Amino acid sequence: MAMKDRAKNVSQISKGMLKEAMGKRVGNRELEVEGDVDQIKGNLKQAAEHVKNAFKK
Repeated sequence: MAMKDRAKNVSQISKGMLKEAMGKRVGNRELEVEGDVDQIKGNLKQAAEHVKNAFKK
C-alpha cells in the first residue's frame, strides 16, 4: 500500500472520529452520522488497498 494512500485513509478515519465525537458532544445527530460515514469510507478504502496489494504479489 502506498504510504500516501494509507495516510489519506487514516486521515479520513480520524476526521470521521472527530466529527462523530463533536456530533455527540453538541447533540447534532447529522454530524455524528457524517462522522460514522467518513470512518466507514476510510476503512473500506484501506481494505481495498490491502486486497489490491495481495493480488500484486
